Order: sequence, then structure tokens, then C-alpha cells
Amino acid sequence: MPQSFPSRRLEGRVALVTGGGTGIGRAAALAYAAEGAQVVVAGRRSEEINETVRLITTNGGTGSAVPTDVAVAQQVRDMVDMTVERYGRLDVAFNNAGIEGSFAPITELTEEDFDEVIAINLKGAWLSIKYEIAAMLGLGNGGSIVNTSSFLAKGASPGSTAYSASKGGLDALIRAVAIEYGPHNIRINNINPGAIRTPMFERLGGDEHVDLIESYTPLRRIGEPADAGDVAVWLSTDEARFVTGQTLMVDGGVSIPHVR
Repeated sequence: MPQSFPSRRLEGRVALVTGGGTGIGRAAALAYAAEGAQVVVAGRRSEEINETVRLITTNGGTGSAVPTDVAVAQQVRDMVDMTVERYGRLDVAFNNAGIEGSFAPITELTEEDFDEVIAINLKGAWLSIKYEIAAMLGLGNGGSIVNTSSFLAKGASPGSTAYSASKGGLDALIRAVAIEYGPHNIRINNINPGAIRTPMFERLGGDEHVDLIESYTPLRRIGEPADAGDVAVWLSTDEARFVTGQTLMVDGGVSIPHVR
């Protein structure tokens, strides 16, 4: 039996989620569907985004998968065009696609390492925002855009030079966008997750450091994908209608100075 969706704060709206095949992106895509949105799930790995759509439809929602590399402008434009052509509108975009890249001291990183992270985490978000806003302007209904940044945009860890730069740039980028398109009722915000139990967290050796991270975190636990995904969804609803240009830490308090 499909589960019923109780609140439906996004009934009749269309949401686009990049990086929607796993982790925070999948959790958000499911939450958008639970709120009544029709959801387009984009990502580079077809098997994973198709599984997200399967989970959405199994639970009574509506979704479509669109294989997309956000570092390629034409693919991003096609992704947005397909969304509007299929569903007739675009109300919400959650730009979650990103990579961790190589974590190593700056002297050990290559130019290619840096370029790869910037291409996806910063340029990919820039391209997504560019084409999403163009579509929203054409439709004239306003909209909400949320991006996944990181607590490492505010702080750092050893080896995070490229990653922190990509996310710090994203935090700066949205302030300009908020000013440019606020008059068109288009809002833009970032969530800045801390340690979240995602495939990226596992690749970075997360389980080996869980006890240490939890001891640093005021809430004394690692975050789950829904902890961040649900905040992205809230920022997309009318409950956040007067919030724009903001970066919201979703880290259990780990970034509070002197916690350590």
C-alpha cells in the first residue's frame, strides 16, 4: 500500500533536484514528493536516480529521472528545458550535486584536482542557477532555489583547500543572486551541512571518526540525510517566504567556536 502524504505544502508545484541519486539529494527528493511536488531527479548515475524515482512513485508520488552532468552547460540547459516541457513549470530547485574531490595538503594537490572540484561544486551550481532562473523568469511565477554548500565553507579541515574554496564561492555567489532576482520573487539560499551519514562521508573515512565527531557536536550525533534534506524542503516552502540570500548551518552545532 502506498503511504499517504500528510502535509502537502508543495502541492501542484514542480521541484528539480540535482545529485538526487543518493544521500541528501535522495532524502530531499522523497521529501519534496511527500509535500506534493512533482519531482525531477537529476544526476550522473542513471541507476541511482532511477531508484530514487522508483521510491517516489512507490509511495504515490510523481517523478522523472534525467541523467545530467552539471559541469556541462548544455546538459544543464537540457535538464531545465525537459522539466518545463514535461511538467509545464519549475517552482523549486535544489542544487545538491557535488563531489569531495581529493583531500590532501595543498602542495600535494594538482591543478586538475582543483579544477574538477570547482567545475562541479561551483561552476555546476552557477550553471544550474543560471538556467533555473531563466526558466522561472519566463514562467513568471517566482520560485525558490536551494543549494548544498558545507560547514567547510565557514571553517576548514586539513586537505580541504579546493573543497572549501568551492563551497565558500557558492556562499558568496548566492548573495548577488538574491539581490538580482528578489524583485522577481525568486529566493535563493544555501544549506551548509556538517557531518552527514552519506556516501561522501563514508568515502572520507567517516565511520572511523564517528566517536570523535560526535564528541565535538553539541547534539552528540552524526547527521542523517533527512536532517539536511528536510531543511532544503522547508526553505522551498512558503513558510520561508521572507528568507533569501542566507547560508543555514545544518551541522548539529559542530561549527560553534570553541566547542572543541
